[in-house]
Amino acid sequence: MAAPGYMDDKQRLQRRLRRIEGQVRGLQSMIDDDRYCIDVLDQISATTRALQSVALEMVGDHISHCVANAVQQGGPEKDAKIAEATAAIARLVKS
Repeated sequence: MAAPGYMDDKQRLQRRLRRIEGQVRGLQSMIDDDRYCIDVLDQISATTRALQSVALEMVGDHISHCVANAVQQGGPEKDAKIAEATAAIARLVKS
């Protein structure tokens, strides 16, 4: 299998995910500290947006790398990669 489309940005993506991990730990602390509901919900919203941002970047990388390569090669792999990307986008939209 070829290298993932995000390989060039792997370290940056890992840093972003570590930051999001910190946000989730912060949420746990907020609950432990009995923080105001709206403050917790605001932080949940920010964490969700951060994850969605990473997901959208991953979709873009997948399309520009994996799907583009499959389309260039043609054949059944092309249709499979397009269907795979479409299904991934549908899952993201539902979440």
